Amino acid sequence: MGTKGRSRHLGRGVGAGTIDGVANEYGRLAGRVACVTGVSRRAGIGFAVARRLLRERASVFCQSWTPHDEVQPWGSDPIGIAGVMTALGAREDTASHVEIDLGLVDGPAELLGAASQRFGHIDILVINHARSSSQTLASVTAEELDAAWAVNARATVLLTQAFAAQHDGREGGRVVLFTSGQHLAPMSNEIPYAISKGAIHQMTLTLADALADRGITVNTVNPGPTDTGWADPERMTRVSKAFPRARWITPDEIAAVVSWLASDDAAIVTGQIINAEAGFRRWEM
Repeated sequence: MGTKGRSRHLGRGVGAGTIDGVANEYGRLAGRVACVTGVSRRAGIGFAVARRLLRERASVFCQSWTPHDEVQPWGSDPIGIAGVMTALGAREDTASHVEIDLGLVDGPAELLGAASQRFGHIDILVINHARSSSQTLASVTAEELDAAWAVNARATVLLTQAFAAQHDGREGGRVVLFTSGQHLAPMSNEIPYAISKGAIHQMTLTLADALADRGITVNTVNPGPTDTGWADPERMTRVSKAFPRARWITPDEIAAVVSWLASDDAAIVTGQIINAEAGFRRWEM
């Protein structure tokens, strides 16, 4: 991933003006730079995280790989990745984007290098991207196991490694990973995905310890069922009944958790799995 011909750069900035008409709404991340992976669809968590960090006055470098979305049931965003970036509403000097396949060995280093070159440094790394795959034990293939491992687990380690290598000791070094609730219930129809996400769960404490003396925190968010446009109406209704609030979690609600972990308010939190599930009751499914 990330070799010549496998990345698509969209320039140094996007959009103009304020974020959703709100200028400097919070400001607690002013002066910091974030790199967020998996920013490819307006309905996605990555988009919501990038938009929230921009509202917090961070500069944001976004990664996407739309060929993955194009072969999924939900498809790529109909307005294209350039439209997605424009929809963030960021000032021209605060947001940038590149398409890089994080399944390739050199993709993570290429991404962090591009982000550092664009903004000079990186303070916050949010590893939100994922390869989705629906394979049972009977149908799972070695090829899909390898691909899910490369994109979901291996890339997470290499991204964290590249982040640590360029981090210059500035205050507020933050890494936020994403897992998927596979530690709370089986996912027997998504074996490659569940196994690779389980690896992220298990690596969290080890990565946190590896970076603790550098003043960098590492935490993982399990977002629970989040409405990113992938579920059909029947599933939306059925799963909604398992929430005390009778509705799915929104990407913006998960973005709020990420922005807290990225802030000084969470400076003493590291090595943790944050189950942000809104009281989801699996036994009522």
